[in-house]
Amino acid sequence: MELSHSLTLNEEALLQIPEAQQPMFIFEWLRFLDKVLVAAQKSDIKGCQKKLVQQLTDLIEKSQGPPTRKLIASCLSTLFSVGDTFLLFDTVNKCNDILKNKDDSPSLVNTKLAAMCCVGSMYEKLGRMMGRSYEETVHILFQIIEEC
Repeated sequence: MELSHSLTLNEEALLQIPEAQQPMFIFEWLRFLDKVLVAAQKSDIKGCQKKLVQQLTDLIEKSQGPPTRKLIASCLSTLFSVGDTFLLFDTVNKCNDILKNKDDSPSLVNTKLAAMCCVGSMYEKLGRMMGRSYEETVHILFQIIEEC
């Protein structure tokens, strides 16, 4: 598991691990990242932030359980609070697009829950930095509630 201890996900090591153990590898990496990002400096993150945001948003779209969803959300919100916010609105838009998807199949429920968890964590941690994007997100969430 020591291969999971870097700022970015070691995708080569992940591919070498048996498929059954990959979720645990990702979980361990997210736990490490969650602890490291809190103490990181902006200069430490600058070089890898784009790749890190991409990796975290890709994980949103995979079926993740509640503990992993929470870690993804925490890592994203901490990353934007410590690092640059240049990909913040793209990330929120991606989460909103996932939430807008009308497909309610069981395979997509975890993806929607992960997206919801991420936007909630970002709004909670970043507040005003989120700008006026909350209006669209709240509208989407109200539509989801009305459909239930």
